[in-house]
Amino acid sequence: MLNKVGTCALRTPAEEKDRTMTAPLTVSVTGAAGNIGYALLFRLASGSCFGPDQPIRLRLLEIPPAMGALEGVVMELMDSAFPLVHSIDISDDPNIAFEGCQRAFLVGSRPRTANMDRADLIKVNGPIFTGQGRALNDHAADDLRVIVVGNPCNTNALIAMHSAPDVPNERFTAMTRLDQNRAIGQICGKLDCQASDVSRMGIWGNHSNTMFPDYHHARVNGRPLTDLVSADWLAGEFLQTVATRGKAIINARGASSAASAASAAVDHMALWEAGTAADDWTSMAVPSRGEYGLPEGLIYSFPVTVTGGEYSIVAGLEHSETAMTKLRATADELVAERNAVAELLG
Repeated sequence: MLNKVGTCALRTPAEEKDRTMTAPLTVSVTGAAGNIGYALLFRLASGSCFGPDQPIRLRLLEIPPAMGALEGVVMELMDSAFPLVHSIDISDDPNIAFEGCQRAFLVGSRPRTANMDRADLIKVNGPIFTGQGRALNDHAADDLRVIVVGNPCNTNALIAMHSAPDVPNERFTAMTRLDQNRAIGQICGKLDCQASDVSRMGIWGNHSNTMFPDYHHARVNGRPLTDLVSADWLAGEFLQTVATRGKAIINARGASSAASAASAAVDHMALWEAGTAADDWTSMAVPSRGEYGLPEGLIYSFPVTVTGGEYSIVAGLEHSETAMTKLRATADELVAERNAVAELLG
């Protein structure tokens, strides 16, 4: 029987014996019955994130009013009979949902409503991530890795990080891979190329309309993007489209990005697991330590390379003064957000 703190085992003892070679990875997802969580869970269960030979144990968190919907999601996961899903636990208590957690997708957060500005949203969501950070600190596994998807994700990740003093800071990241994917999509549309042709498309700063998609260092089939399209398009339509893509999707479909956000979360965590290609990088919002003269103590998006499960900020990139102005502007926004939640940071 499945209940609010229940477990649903999805394989027989004989099937389980066949998988003893690879221990299940415990994966926690918050906001699991929401639109992004719903899209994300089936990607995780299929092996898209952790690979076709890695079984997973799903631990799903929701708020009490959404537990009924979450039970329905679990029914669908069961009905899909994913071979890699070892078990599913559901709860409305983060202390239970994060027990033994090795990989955390913090998706759930309160959405922005009418007459609510960004500062209001930060203050409302802050306490959620304080509690989740504490629960991760107290109950997660030693090899924990966290991606925060719920917006404003950079500052929510900062709050969770400060609330988990026993977890190394570098284990907390926020998702800007969606911005990177949006940028790649625009490049492919402009040049009639494939996403796999585009490399070194890095996102700097905050997951907001201030973030900077760094087209100066992007490559298409090894050639500089700046050699292939006009500077006017890059500085104008390209930047504007990527910055406002989320709003455009809301206007078009009457709801915010869900499937693309889930896909980007998979991309983020999958590369953290498997590593980046030798000549490429990915975008992750990670703790800043003064790189590129930017403020310390933010969760700021940089281009990073990943090897052996460890990420490194790409060093030595040169920026024009115009680009540096954009990098500083998005940092200023993050500083303002940090100031707005200073009381939650200890």
